[in-house]
Amino acid sequence: MGQKGAETRVRILDAAQELIEAGGYFSAGLNQVIAASGAPRGSLYFHFPDGKDQIVGESIRRAGQEIGTAVEDLAASSASVAEFVEGVLRHLGDRLEESGWRKGCPVATVALEMAAVSDPLQQTCAEVYTSWTNALRTRLAGRQDADDLAVTILALIEGALLLSKAHRSRESLDRVSGQVATLLR
Repeated sequence: MGQKGAETRVRILDAAQELIEAGGYFSAGLNQVIAASGAPRGSLYFHFPDGKDQIVGESIRRAGQEIGTAVEDLAASSASVAEFVEGVLRHLGDRLEESGWRKGCPVATVALEMAAVSDPLQQTCAEVYTSWTNALRTRLAGRQDADDLAVTILALIEGALLLSKAHRSRESLDRVSGQVATLLR
């Protein structure tokens, strides 16, 4: 694939990712992706022969990797686990607020919409969540309850993002940050 083809593919994924994060699986119809990306219809089918689910799956993986990279960076630069989780919540809160309360978790909406009807998308969502849980578990290494805490913290983060998006307020994220600090003592 040449540079122009690669750029078109990236534009399609960028557009799909924006649509998915803002409104989930059903807001990222092929016509919407084409319009948002400016790509010709034929390019969409050339780069994504398996159609919409392939585009959505790759978009979720990309978004998951972006969040995962931010989480890894915060893990490396934080002095304590509580500071690390506080940094993750702050990062996600900034992202949510800067997007006009549209970009919460890039996986949650698709997971809720599609987990029961699409095995490939369910597996993709599960893979992203597993990678985030593993990043948390790694930062909690040495604690006897690291596995349970990693899942608990991720669940608290996901819930706080949902509530913050619904209320258009960072209050839930701030409260969860305080409770995680208490939980980790």
